[in-house]
Amino acid sequence: MKHQTLDQLQSVADISPLSPALLATRTQRIERWAELLYRNPTRSLVALTGTEHLHPSVRGEARAVGSAISVAFDDPLLRASGMQSDTYGEARRFFELSDWQLHEIVCSCHTGATMQAGWAAGRVRRVLNGSKILAWLRKGFMPH
Repeated sequence: MKHQTLDQLQSVADISPLSPALLATRTQRIERWAELLYRNPTRSLVALTGTEHLHPSVRGEARAVGSAISVAFDDPLLRASGMQSDTYGEARRFFELSDWQLHEIVCSCHTGATMQAGWAAGRVRRVLNGSKILAWLRKGFMPH
């Protein structure tokens, strides 16, 4: 094998930049989701109905075409990073959310049948901001 510089290779081959780095951390994945939603903040999204009332086995399979979860699943980077479907259960697993946190983002009891993407993005961002506030509170109240 002959060693060649990048400049030498570019003269004989189509060299494309490395693919974007996969989103390895929970924070990166959640920030990406919020960013995707903020790109079109007035977009109307479908809310999932009554997630808090569904049996856990059914809740995990709940989905709606055109939901905030669908926006995430439509993103090639999130799929490449491991998101496997647009179901409630997969969003819960992939974004490492509690049922309460995901309910706050996608459930119809907060908005009715639809919601604006900007509203959902704000809820997604609150998951991260809430984590920072809790960390700050723990730090302030825990003995050193």
